[in-house]
Amino acid sequence: MGETAMEYVLAAIDASAYATSVCGYAGWAARRLSLPVELLHIVQRQDPITARKDLSGAIGLGVKSDLMEELVRLSEEGSRTEIEKGRILLAAGEQLLREAGITDVSTLHRHGGVIETILDREAHARVVVMGKRGVGHEYASDHIGSTIERVVRASAKPVLVASREFSEPKHIVFAYDASPAAERALEQLANSPLFEGLPVTIVMAEAEGDTKREQLKKAETAFASDHPVTAVMEPGKAEKVIPGVVASTDRALLLMGAYGHSPIRRMIVGSTTTEMVRTVKAPVLMVR
Repeated sequence: MGETAMEYVLAAIDASAYATSVCGYAGWAARRLSLPVELLHIVQRQDPITARKDLSGAIGLGVKSDLMEELVRLSEEGSRTEIEKGRILLAAGEQLLREAGITDVSTLHRHGGVIETILDREAHARVVVMGKRGVGHEYASDHIGSTIERVVRASAKPVLVASREFSEPKHIVFAYDASPAAERALEQLANSPLFEGLPVTIVMAEAEGDTKREQLKKAETAFASDHPVTAVMEPGKAEKVIPGVVASTDRALLLMGAYGHSPIRRMIVGSTTTEMVRTVKAPVLMVR
């Protein structure tokens, strides 16, 4: 089996309202890329000693008290419950994917840190799919999950952040600023089967003048001559221009470079990336 055959779409689910949408976008990506799906659920398990210390510190009890033993037992039972919930979630997600026509689906249950586990499993992933918010925060519309931000910053793979409801993407809105990350995203947009046949709108915000126009025109030439591409250049702030274009585009997927490496770029582009994910109602695919 060659290296390419080992690749898959990695979909991380939890008990949040985003799990169904994550499966939808993972299936969409798998069909377009002709790849299997690995469905991942992670339980963060504390070891008994750590759990005992945490409980003791929280309520000021000694480690030999009967109440402490009971709390530890309940904590361990809670872990077993989380494991069983994970198995049920994985079975439900696998069924959704198979009903969507994905025949090659594997499920994986892991204990450990969420970030570390996803980064470990992404080694052979072509794309990582996650929900915008995790369990317990899915209705907090004014922020994105901290896990998402940490995964995107650390991941070497494209990360597709699922919107709350799945809707098959029919149009790609590409936030372009001629940065190295944007150029990498442009290369994938022009050549990956993930986007084949989908019309593209390239949006350059906070831009004006001949230099920016030339950069935008050059980006358009990356596509085949018969690929439907339009370009938009606006001087307004990216945080307003890009969500506006996404909102006015039917069944859009927002593609953008994410989180630069230098401290200055992290400060500037990083905040814009977070704002885009937080603001738009569409799925967002981020490329490092």
